[in-house]
Amino acid sequence: MTLILLAISLTIMLCIIAYNLAIYALPVMVAISAAQYAWAGGAGIFMSGFAGAGAALLSIALVIGILGFAKNPALRVIALAMFAIPAAIAGYALVHGVTKNTIDSTIVLNLLGGAGGLFIGIAAMVNLNALGVSVFSR
Repeated sequence: MTLILLAISLTIMLCIIAYNLAIYALPVMVAISAAQYAWAGGAGIFMSGFAGAGAALLSIALVIGILGFAKNPALRVIALAMFAIPAAIAGYALVHGVTKNTIDSTIVLNLLGGAGGLFIGIAAMVNLNALGVSVFSR
């Protein structure tokens, strides 16, 4: 019984950590790509890390800048979608990976993964929109 409760609590903790990381899927992807590009260009490990961190911060600043200065709602939604689509893909993969060994039906598994991806994508949009509003309201 204790082992079952431990497994359930660790799964819940994994989902909470992964949810918090999946919201920022776009900056992580940009950081990894920039670090790999800098490493292939001959930079050292620290410079590659700095390039990755700078690219991640630049991607967040770009989206927040668009949210702060754009008056067109379509442009704002496109900027938020650019941030939320990788988060939705990461959310789908997260839910699919956690539940694939417990659910036999493929249809239910895909529906549950899609709902998780949609939830995390919307959470990423809301989180970034709130961050953009709070930055430019000062």
